[in-house]
Amino acid sequence: MSHRLRVTEVVAETADAHSLVLTVPPQLAAAFAYQPGQYLTVLVPQDDGSVARCYSLSSSPHTDIDLKITIKRVRDGHASNWICDHVRTGDELELLPPAGEFTPGSLDDDLLLLAGGSGITPMMAIIKSVLADGNGRLTLVYANRDTPSIIFAAELAELVRRHGDRLTVTHWLDSERGAPDPAALAALVVEARAGTPYVCGPEPFVAVAREALRQAGVPEDRVRVERFELEQVTTMDATLEVELDGQTHRLPWTAGKRMLDVVIEAGLNPPFSCRQGHCGACACRLLSGKVEMLNNEILEEEDFAEGYVLACQSVARSENVSITYY
Repeated sequence: MSHRLRVTEVVAETADAHSLVLTVPPQLAAAFAYQPGQYLTVLVPQDDGSVARCYSLSSSPHTDIDLKITIKRVRDGHASNWICDHVRTGDELELLPPAGEFTPGSLDDDLLLLAGGSGITPMMAIIKSVLADGNGRLTLVYANRDTPSIIFAAELAELVRRHGDRLTVTHWLDSERGAPDPAALAALVVEARAGTPYVCGPEPFVAVAREALRQAGVPEDRVRVERFELEQVTTMDATLEVELDGQTHRLPWTAGKRMLDVVIEAGLNPPFSCRQGHCGACACRLLSGKVEMLNNEILEEEDFAEGYVLACQSVARSENVSITYY
């Protein structure tokens, strides 16, 4: 169930990244309790309804009273540009409660944090939480185009000043070193001798970071990953036929929308949870047509062989698509 929260402050972090501070009324405190590293789903209005986008919380439940999400503009991205251009102090946003599993098992663990661009957002929540209520040591490698692109630059510098014995920050700037490459990142990983790796950022950065960790000898099953996807997806208008709760529904599917968004906006009640392709709660079976999944962390080859797809990650690749939740 979605709820409306008031924006009490808009913070310009960089030229293309804004943070929104959100106040939670007492009656919604339990619904919006969260863990560091989780995200909120914002229902962004558009001409034919709304589109759901997930934005990580950069606030910490251990240090901050209000919630804070940080949004970076994406070229041709409807949601991020609408938020940055239109949302002002005093406005209300429609949101789903916190979700996501990109959270530390313990604040006492040593962590290696690899972030690219706006991938720093959940890392900030984790860093502030560990430093406030844990004993873990933190090593952050943070990649950006150049110095003006660094989100939370001043806040990170202040945290290092206050907690330099437990927090190390290395900035990787493309303007000085070129784009990150696996070998160079692997050398930093080996030098850090840090703990559990957490990786967050755009898909190209995630791919490089994962390869760097592999080269550094880190087992794949130890790596925690959160991806930030492009908002604008080149797809096609389609018709979606959905078998759900004993009924069949034919729904218009606008190009670029996720299947799950289409079903929810039609007033139906499909199963779902994380919206990130991690949990599998929204899995349905493709009866006909073609879709493309933008991310998948859960389905395996035998699931694909049986026709299963993730509704939260599927976009249309044919004019007619038919699915069932039976």
